[in-house]
This record gives sequence, C-alpha cells and structure tokens, in this order.
Amino acid sequence: MNAMFDMSKVDFEVEKVPLYQYDSRHPTYDRISTYPQLTPDIGSLIRRKDNKKPFAVVKEKYELQQYSPIVFDVETALRQSGMDLTDAEFKTNVYKNGGQLELRAKFPAEEVRIDGKDAVIPEFVFRTSHDGTWANNGMMGLWRSMCYNTLVSGDKLAYVYGRHTKGFNLPAFAAKIKNAGEYIVGDGLTKMRHWYHTKLPRNNAIRLFSETLAKKTDNVSRKNKPNKVVLSHLMKIFDQENQHIHGRSAYEGYGKRDEGSLWTAYQAATHWSTHTPNSRSQNTQNVRVMREERVRKMLQSDFWKHSQVDFHEEELRKEYV
Repeated sequence: MNAMFDMSKVDFEVEKVPLYQYDSRHPTYDRISTYPQLTPDIGSLIRRKDNKKPFAVVKEKYELQQYSPIVFDVETALRQSGMDLTDAEFKTNVYKNGGQLELRAKFPAEEVRIDGKDAVIPEFVFRTSHDGTWANNGMMGLWRSMCYNTLVSGDKLAYVYGRHTKGFNLPAFAAKIKNAGEYIVGDGLTKMRHWYHTKLPRNNAIRLFSETLAKKTDNVSRKNKPNKVVLSHLMKIFDQENQHIHGRSAYEGYGKRDEGSLWTAYQAATHWSTHTPNSRSQNTQNVRVMREERVRKMLQSDFWKHSQVDFHEEELRKEYV
C-alpha cells in the first residue's frame, strides 16, 4: 500500500533527556555529568537523536510521540473515511528543523456543492509538533477559502485536538474523519447536511443525551436519571465541537455558545462511543460495541426524529415564503 505522505521528511526520532544545573565554577561542558541533575518533575529536554537539535523543555507527564507513527495513524484514518483518493494531493510540511509538522490533503474527486453554492473541494489539515507550539490537531472541511482558525467560507466538518500530555486517540479521530467522509460521499449525504444545518440549543442537547446515551436507572427510586459523568463528558465535547465547527475556534474561547447543531451532537456521540481509554472494563472493544449500539438507538429516538422534522418543516416554510 503506497504511502500518502512523504515519510522521508519524518524519518528521524526524538528523545527525552535529563537537564542539568549549570555550575559557573566548572564552566567546561566535557564533564557535564558532574553537574547536579534536575528531577523530571522540574523538566526534561526534547531533542532530535540524530543531530541533537533541542526543541523544548517539557514536564514529566509529557508523552513523547514520534512523527512516523502519527503520520501512519493519520493515513489510516483517511483510508477508513471512504473518501475517493483518486488524484488526491498530499503535502508533508516540516518546519523548524523538525520542530513542527503539518500534513495537508485535498480530494478533487470528491468535489461537491453545498446549498447550491460554488463547487468546493474537501481538504484535510493536521498539525503537531515537538517544540510545544502545536498540539495534535486536525480538521476536515469543504472550503472555498479558509484560515486555519477561522472559517472564511465553507463548512468545517470534523475537528480533533489532543495534547501530548493526554495522547492521541486514533479510534476517536478516525470516527470523526469517517463521519466527515460519509457527509461528503455517503448515502446519508442529504441527511447529514440537514444535521449540520439543524440548530440544537444547548438545553436540548442536555435533554437528548440525558434521555439516550447518559440514561440510567436509579436503583433506589427506580426512575431514569442521567449519569452525570457521562453527561458531563458529552456536553464538554458538544461545546468543543460547537466552538471549533460552528464558532471561531481558538479566537472564540470555550463555552461561549448556547446553541449547536445535530451534527455537533452526532460528533460528540461518536467521540464518546469510540474514545474508551478511561473505561473501567478491560475489554474496551466490547465497551465500544455497546456504546456504538447506544448511539444507533439515539439516532432512532423520538427526540432526534422530532428535531429533524422541525428542520424539514422550517425548510418547507422557507420554500413557500
């Protein structure tokens, strides 16, 4: 299977090495081992193994991630998306002697029109770094012209963000890219476009998740009550999706929107169903299957169906105005 991106540009490794406290009384560097070594909780140095190029000083919890596996994971996610890769354009941009990595991909075979506007081409962007300037972050969208943090013209369909202290979750990322791919090319194209444009107030999202994914039966009262931990996680993802997909990303700030869409609710649900590292069960694959089934039931729920009906009725009213 041919590689999408230029792996030769990321054919190096980085390492985490100790820091030492400089002693002015012994300024020579040939005996640096005699200097007091700093403990990892104070910091360690990230540098290239081949040329010893230093990138950043990081804390103990920082997870060292090599570029090559990340690029492989990104390629895997794109292949699983179902996108037509015919004549696809892939760019591998490495900056600051390896300190930053940017991956870009365009899919001209999937050129589409949204809302009868000009033709747009799906584009994928992913960034990460060793110098601390970029976390793992990527997005898929349909753009006529765009700035990375603020959408100028088009539809941002998928977004992922993961700090190096928390790692990068491929299943959750692949699910978002797959959703975006289905939006663009799948049988549910029209349906998913409706989801994207169907407004969903935050209070309604709370009700939706409370009655579906976060629903549980209280053993004392025997009544259905939302699982607060699950609900809190779902709403956090819902707010983040709204900020980055319908909002102004980093320029807007977290928790500034009281309204999202069925699309961001769907993205929050699929993120929850695939992101299972904190599950108490050792059989995370079984947890994932169970959660995916609950998402399917959410899409069949009366609340979800009524939200779509309200949208269709609004569209009909517009046609007769």
